[in-house]
Amino acid sequence: MVDPISVGAIGAVLGAVGTGMANEAGKWAWESAGGLVRRIAGREVPAPTTPGQLDDVARLVHDRLHDDPRLAAAWALFARGIRRPEASGRPSLPDAPRFFTDRRQALKTLDKEARRAFDGRPRRVLLHGPEGIGTSTLAVHWGWRHTNRFPDGQLYADLRALAPEALPGTLLRGLGLPAEEIPPATEDRADLFRRCLADRRLLLVLDHARSAAQVQPLLTSAPGVFTIVIARHRLLGLDALPVQVGPLARRDAERLLTELAGKPAVTAARAALPAVLDRCAGSPYALRAAAPRLATPPAEAHAVPENDPVGAAAADSYHLLTPEAARLYRLACLRDWPALDAAAAARAADVTDAAELLDELTDALLLERTATGRYRYRPAVRAHAERTAAAVDGIAACSAAVARVIEGYRDLAVGAARAALPESWRVPDADSPVSFPDRGSAVAALAAEAPNLVEAVRTADDFGDRETVVLLCRSLWPLQLKAGHHEVLLPALRIGARSADAHFPGTRTAGSLHAQLAHTLTELRHWDEAEPEAFAAARDEQTAGHPRGHASAVEFLGLLRLRQWRFDDAYACFEEADTLLDAIGPTDEGAADLPRARALLQRHRGRALRGLGRRDEAVRRLERALRFFRDSGEAYNSARTLTDLAETRLDGDEFDAALPLIEEALAALEGENAAYHVAHLRGLRERCVTPE
Repeated sequence: MVDPISVGAIGAVLGAVGTGMANEAGKWAWESAGGLVRRIAGREVPAPTTPGQLDDVARLVHDRLHDDPRLAAAWALFARGIRRPEASGRPSLPDAPRFFTDRRQALKTLDKEARRAFDGRPRRVLLHGPEGIGTSTLAVHWGWRHTNRFPDGQLYADLRALAPEALPGTLLRGLGLPAEEIPPATEDRADLFRRCLADRRLLLVLDHARSAAQVQPLLTSAPGVFTIVIARHRLLGLDALPVQVGPLARRDAERLLTELAGKPAVTAARAALPAVLDRCAGSPYALRAAAPRLATPPAEAHAVPENDPVGAAAADSYHLLTPEAARLYRLACLRDWPALDAAAAARAADVTDAAELLDELTDALLLERTATGRYRYRPAVRAHAERTAAAVDGIAACSAAVARVIEGYRDLAVGAARAALPESWRVPDADSPVSFPDRGSAVAALAAEAPNLVEAVRTADDFGDRETVVLLCRSLWPLQLKAGHHEVLLPALRIGARSADAHFPGTRTAGSLHAQLAHTLTELRHWDEAEPEAFAAARDEQTAGHPRGHASAVEFLGLLRLRQWRFDDAYACFEEADTLLDAIGPTDEGAADLPRARALLQRHRGRALRGLGRRDEAVRRLERALRFFRDSGEAYNSARTLTDLAETRLDGDEFDAALPLIEEALAALEGENAAYHVAHLRGLRERCVTPE
């Protein structure tokens, strides 16, 4: 049996708490850990941010617990309440194409590696070959042949469609982990992903990898996991068995074309068949694209770069499009939008409805339909579309098309932000023709478009459109606050803060963007980076003469200090923020929100005092906050404050005083969709009923 107060066990608890801050209960646990570590050490202990620092804290706690049985009992009680995330899903691969031929040697190699006795070396294959050569189809086809070999599922990820920061979270969701249990920080997500795979028998397919560094954090040596990485080139530095996938042999290419087009069509096109096969050059993608047009081949072979069968297929298919579809094909490709929908495509082509045109492009294999019903270009196809747009439409028309798409995303973001948080002074006060029926649908729209909004920020920045950059970034605030997505939004927020410093220094806009960036960096546990952003937010808000924003920025800094276990500094920040609110007069902006702002600061001060071990003072602060939230009918903030009070009472073993607070909090959360908070409260209730 593992000693619960061994260095390893203590480190495991601290690590689990640190990676569990995806929900409110996880943040409570982290603050509780900081207060308990301070109590055990008898002094302030900075929150660990690296594995080495965590080990140091674990050793410090271990040494003190062995000298004090009462502290050891308190630690054991805390450790029992830590819940570790569990993934229970059984993922499956995308559908495999019906028509598949050849690849016998590659299939045998995959079979051999998957069956190889585990000897400490990871079972791992790199399939590599040029675009359109069928590496993805080969992996998926092999995987569906061997479902029985992987009883825990077959997990697939298209790395082309995901930012590196978003990849671990996507894989964890694929394993069935709820969003509320996925750690905010990318490094913690990757660590949790590897731990989830440790005892599974699972196939992992990582498609369209760009580099070894991109996939390295996701690789595991778990004996039951077989990993297939798919790339266009051999990835130097990747420890995997390389399997090169080349063009289909002429005989197999003709067989595949016959299966796709049908024997009558191939027979009818017999005279043109050698030229078609030559142009397709053994590329399964090119053969699939050629199959529907065997009866009406292009009048001439269109120029493409040498040895580019995908580009050749795109050129041939393009010249058979209707003029409207051809124009959309050219103008929708000018930025690498993560996932086009009909609305964005219509804006690019300046048409009312793009649905039928998108269907035409998809049927011609010039666009791919994603699992979410949106669209994207293959890289080589997009390259052809870009070249064609430059030649046919010219720079002015191309720029106008991109500007229309950016404008559409700006209107959507502003409209959604105003609908999601109409009372917030942080969202932009700008007009938008886009509206939403309720807050939930507005946040959902921002979440669905998050990758495209990030690309819109990049694009506006490239175009020098600073106003649109800041409007888009400020519109992300409801998504940050309500749904997270911090790892996806971080690049856009960095651009926004940089642009504000360069073009809007010392303004409320700059202050707001620095505060948003500080918030996301704090949630991602990039605390050293978050600190200067919080100071910059306070500086700009003060320069702009905006006391409400200045106080909020200082409050952000205090919340960061709570995460860092710097409870004295956190309390000082909350005191300063409360003093700054005194500058708001009865008719000034933000006056109506003052009582609530002060109540929140009372709660924050109570949390800081609890971390300092000053329980009586903490109780008084928290009770003041609770009176306001009860009187104003804020069920959720009442429950949060009741939970703080209950935990403060439990710190002093006041079980009888804590129990009614917990029961009231549970009642307040009824119907609030707060499953993790409720689970946390039930754990606290168990401590009251069976204290040990």
